[in-house]
Amino acid sequence: MYLGLDLGTSGIKALLIDDAQRVVDEASAPLEVQRPAPGWSEQRPADWITAATAALDALAARRDLSGVRGVGLSGHMHGATLLDASDNVLRPCILWNDTRAHAEAAALDADPAFRAVSGNVVFPGFTAPKLVWVRDAEPEIFRRTARVLLPKDYLRLWLTGETVSEPSDAAGTSWLDTGARDWSDELLGACGLGREHMPRLVEGSAPSGGLRREVADLWGLAPGTVVAGGGGDNAASAIGVGAVGAGRGFVSLGTSGVLFAASDAYSPAPETSVHTFCHAVPDTWHQMGVILSATDSLNWYAGLVGKDAASLTGALGPLQAPGRALFLPYLGGERTPHNDAAVRGALIGLEHGTDTAAGTRAVLEGVAHAFRDNLDALRATGTRIDSLIAVGGGSRSAYWLQAIATALDLPVDVPEAGDFGAALGAARLGMMAATGAGSEIATPPKIARTVAPDARLRAAFADAHGRYRQTYTALKELS
Repeated sequence: MYLGLDLGTSGIKALLIDDAQRVVDEASAPLEVQRPAPGWSEQRPADWITAATAALDALAARRDLSGVRGVGLSGHMHGATLLDASDNVLRPCILWNDTRAHAEAAALDADPAFRAVSGNVVFPGFTAPKLVWVRDAEPEIFRRTARVLLPKDYLRLWLTGETVSEPSDAAGTSWLDTGARDWSDELLGACGLGREHMPRLVEGSAPSGGLRREVADLWGLAPGTVVAGGGGDNAASAIGVGAVGAGRGFVSLGTSGVLFAASDAYSPAPETSVHTFCHAVPDTWHQMGVILSATDSLNWYAGLVGKDAASLTGALGPLQAPGRALFLPYLGGERTPHNDAAVRGALIGLEHGTDTAAGTRAVLEGVAHAFRDNLDALRATGTRIDSLIAVGGGSRSAYWLQAIATALDLPVDVPEAGDFGAALGAARLGMMAATGAGSEIATPPKIARTVAPDARLRAAFADAHGRYRQTYTALKELS
């Protein structure tokens, strides 16, 4: 068997697969985000260990884990986990959706070396500007920082005692030479850091270390069991759904939203705000558009109206043409294509007839319009998307998938296996590291159904998207 651990923003998932890659069992444990100031988003790394322990406890209570031959990791990207020389955590991890470092990001992005070497805009949520913020706002913490780890790599340190990362996650720091798949001394130096502050790099499908006896014995695992390099959450999701070759992609409806396309070549286009990152397997890259609030937007609206998200979406019936109500999902700023940390969301066009259902439709449509912005940005780079697979918790909503397919004018495949993208990808990477298998084992899942665009509503969604873009322009002036 092979074990995948996926560290998400709202929880951690542990997934077991057998030698035929069939899902054997899974367990999860929740996590919370702390928001101590506007625009801030943090988690305590100790909570990741507590949640991972709870998920593994639940698995071990039902399954004999002694047959696990490999472990893979995935996790939310860009988080700044700061350790001292004794590997003690110095402060809460600053998360991917934290925008406090927007001024620092702009300053770094103004240095041409960052786009030229990393292949990307320096977004406020990336790791590098967070370290500059710590350097200036918390100088004592910065002085004591001996090592910077990404979230999943802190789990690896607990599991193996090794400080290791891999290129797909490291590409989101703004410190990686993404074409060379190695740390850039120039970019690190611009932030007052050096290679000694960084973990060593292995490919996501390569061994990164073995389980420590103290950890392995807790769940009956074999000490020394191989732990793979793993991947950032989106690269791991791509491994889970078989989006490895050029033209293969997925749409992810998680806390954030991602439109992902695999590529056989490194083709950066930072001026579009499209992310160009390394994939989790060697000699492969990917591009993606990212929106910061996908299911986060729906959960916000559910809290506003005092209902749960599933009941709101489940009551909608068949897809309707967009109404006058229009939602822009910029609750914490936006990445692709705007790179705008200051803009905030809006729910406009309200009238007497706007009820809870109309508001729900507007929120789902707003996220679909944001994905359309992502698709336009990806196409502007020449990126090809031949097919999309839906992943993430929001993909359980049939209405939402129909809206996205219609807004993008692309069919969306829904896998039989359900929401196992990143955790399954992590388990597959663990299998590759343990057996020496290559990316050929990352096959697409069986498809339960295909959601086709609704041709009757294509024009209505295109018109609504035009209003959406005009409203963003107006919002930007007010932000």
